[in-house]
Amino acid sequence: MTSNFNKYKVVLIFVLCSFSFLSFSQEETSTWKMQIGFGFNNPIDNIDDDNFFSKYLNFPTINLGVQYMFKKEYGAKFDFGFNRSVNGDGSPEYKLNYSRINAQFVYDLTHIMRFLPPQMAVITHIGPGISFTKPLGSYVENTYTFPQAMAGLEIHYGIARTVSVYGDFSYVMSLSNKEKYDPAMDGFSFNGDLIHFTIGVSVSLSGCYYCD
Repeated sequence: MTSNFNKYKVVLIFVLCSFSFLSFSQEETSTWKMQIGFGFNNPIDNIDDDNFFSKYLNFPTINLGVQYMFKKEYGAKFDFGFNRSVNGDGSPEYKLNYSRINAQFVYDLTHIMRFLPPQMAVITHIGPGISFTKPLGSYVENTYTFPQAMAGLEIHYGIARTVSVYGDFSYVMSLSNKEKYDPAMDGFSFNGDLIHFTIGVSVSLSGCYYCD
């Protein structure tokens, strides 16, 4: 009888531990995440009378980020973005490379939006960063490095416990001097705002060792 009791006790402890590890691993899947997204951008020029302007939609935009959640509702992420834009019809010809790095606060709004299905999440992000712009071709020397602030909204849809697809709409606001030709320079340069939209994949780096 004692032997059977000890056997059941071992089984009970094993089951409880299994549930504990399962719960922990499921929480772990949201702790560390890697994100990659591709999409379109629209540079917003602050100078209206220099005859240079881009197409309304430009491709590609590439965003890469690593996210860490301190709690279920909030965390932080560090991300890098690359954007290429070209001149619009009627503008002198140019191409522009716009790169940025940002450190952002992340807040999960899902617990507020109780009407959402369980596989969906809505996440906001905001934070400071640095932008680097470099025109190509004849204006390659007209580079800028300037501070900026970025804010955006992501909508996620889980396709597995460790993977979700998401859409992100973000605005990058330039904090530079709006007079981009001071000091004077010939041709095209850019130190304005940027809007971009991306569709991407978010993958857990924490793992989910006990998931099916």
